[in-house]
Amino acid sequence: MLKKIVLTLAALLVTANVAFAEKTIVVAQDATWPPMEFVDANKNLVGFSVDYTDAMAKEAGFKIVHKNVAWDGIFAGLESGSYDAIVSSVSITDERKNAMDFTAPYYEVRQALVVPKTTNVTKLDEMKGKTLGGQISTTGYFTIKKTAGVTPKSYDEIGLAMEDLFNGRIDGVVCDDPVAASYALQQEQYAAKMKIAFVIETQEKEFYGIAVKKGNKEVLDLLNKGIAAVKAKGIDKQLREKWIGR
Repeated sequence: MLKKIVLTLAALLVTANVAFAEKTIVVAQDATWPPMEFVDANKNLVGFSVDYTDAMAKEAGFKIVHKNVAWDGIFAGLESGSYDAIVSSVSITDERKNAMDFTAPYYEVRQALVVPKTTNVTKLDEMKGKTLGGQISTTGYFTIKKTAGVTPKSYDEIGLAMEDLFNGRIDGVVCDDPVAASYALQQEQYAAKMKIAFVIETQEKEFYGIAVKKGNKEVLDLLNKGIAAVKAKGIDKQLREKWIGR
């Protein structure tokens, strides 16, 4: 009888451990997009979205694994199951929603134009005849392509576009406003020659969301639980202040 009781208890413990085991979610991030996600001087993956995702995991009770993935192919990797989600400054768009599911929005973003300090413009129309750079498949690059009279130039990484602007090979760069500020205002070398001309005003608001494979409700629900908890505790505001200064 004693042996039977011991075996029963052991079985219950195994069942309990399985029931309460934390889910591990692997997230992909293109770490070339400061201050949102980037590699620091010690080669650590850091930034607003890294801290934000870690806070979500802590609050909602799941484990997180960060994976640095190049932007080119990052959506294909989600589709093939190489990771569970993309937390990499991905704006929620109708086109993307056809191919993947998104969490609730976690950050409102706007597009900004970075130009040499000698350039005085107040709207994109004034850049007709000029060449503007942006990271391929980003909303910044889509904005450039929609601007009549402008020559678009795509880059695999936004840093390469900024380097071309710094060296006078293009006339401007369009990208998310916190990234524009990181390059044009905070990096000493660039700040001496470049500035943010303006933030591009649009009628529709643009938000970052976390992308998951279409139909992956388990992961989507966990991530949404984490976002709700981070917002409820005001952690998101603390992280904006830490990484973006507002």
